[in-house]
Amino acid sequence: MTQYGIECYGGSSSYLGGSMSNQLVLDSLQRRMKALFSLYDDAIDSMDLEHVNHFEREGVVPIAFCLFHYANVHDASFMLLSGQPPLWNDEWQERVGMAINDHGKHRTVSEMEHQRIGDLAAFTEYMRAVYARTLSWVKSLDPSELERVIITRPFPPQIASTFSARVAGPDGLTVLDGIECWLYQLGLRHMGEIEISRGLVGLGGMTS
Repeated sequence: MTQYGIECYGGSSSYLGGSMSNQLVLDSLQRRMKALFSLYDDAIDSMDLEHVNHFEREGVVPIAFCLFHYANVHDASFMLLSGQPPLWNDEWQERVGMAINDHGKHRTVSEMEHQRIGDLAAFTEYMRAVYARTLSWVKSLDPSELERVIITRPFPPQIASTFSARVAGPDGLTVLDGIECWLYQLGLRHMGEIEISRGLVGLGGMTS
């Protein structure tokens, strides 16, 4: 079966068992994740609290939302992949001072346009701890783990409505699917939003 001119395989295992080995995919993931996190490092190093918390107008979330949303969803999703609990807790909230202590995935834009970061240095420390833990885990991951199914079909509502559900194979979502969708693709999506928002505060994009 083909869609959009692309051959559709029967799931992640078929793809991994073909011309690309698990190790090659894992090597690519390591390099791509490191590159993605470097964009977040560069972005946050070139912004101050005024840039991050800038409110453009109703219906537009600030950069603060994008930064916290991705780091916090990433943190929570990592638990599904690795079994390790999220880093975010009451102590981090006390230090960072998020205006809304919620990543906002299930909230409206009108609610999350009020998101603000209280302490940018503390948030940066949290963000980098989340990303460093992921890089360390991916680096130590056994290539065969990529094929392990972590959520089987039929998917619960909170998964069925996501992009990852469209990516999943017949058996469900694998570790590879989760890394690609919940950690990598989501990070790229929100980096794009951050780059556009940086233009609203007089800053440039992150790459040429």
